[in-house]
Amino acid sequence: MKNIVAALSLVTIIALGNSALAADADGFRPLFNGKDLAGWHLRNPRGHNSWTVENGVLKNTVNPGEHGTDLVTDSKFFNFTVKYDFMVPDGSNSGFYLRGRHELQIFGDYESGKPTKNGNGAIYNFKAPDVFASKPGGEWQKAEATIVGDRITVVLNGKKIHDNVECKVATGSEIDRNISEPGPIFLQGDHGTVSFRNIMIKELPFEAPPRLR
Repeated sequence: MKNIVAALSLVTIIALGNSALAADADGFRPLFNGKDLAGWHLRNPRGHNSWTVENGVLKNTVNPGEHGTDLVTDSKFFNFTVKYDFMVPDGSNSGFYLRGRHELQIFGDYESGKPTKNGNGAIYNFKAPDVFASKPGGEWQKAEATIVGDRITVVLNGKKIHDNVECKVATGSEIDRNISEPGPIFLQGDHGTVSFRNIMIKELPFEAPPRLR
């Protein structure tokens, strides 16, 4: 009997340890497990899957003349903070979409030296970053984005580039235009090579915007 109790206690400790790994001390949990595409699917299941996973890195490789397809989370989210690392070669182009509708541009534009509405970190074709924060191609970059209602805040490489920006429109290539509804995270896989790692999300309390109350 004592052996059974001890075994059950050990199982409980292991289970608690595993659940603790699901979220860090700040409440973030991984969206990408670093091993495979569990929890994700191709936006276009008939498209060319250009995504691979190796050594904890999720990489989209698009050769000249080829087209990949976007990668979308199975789950949908409304208010949240998301953190991710990305690496983009000089001149390459991708995007990280909040709720599948608001694109945070990923672009290898370090040599330009200035922020633009289509540059790295922009809310694509809607608002340029407040400051230029891009790193050279071949270096990992860190982003943290928060969306609450229709307000977006973004920190790129330690610099706040968008501060509580009101964005009531989808910004292009969106999954739909239902901006007041939960939506997935999606990674643009059509335009160019890009790598991601350490994709983490923390869901925030739901507060319906005034038009929904």
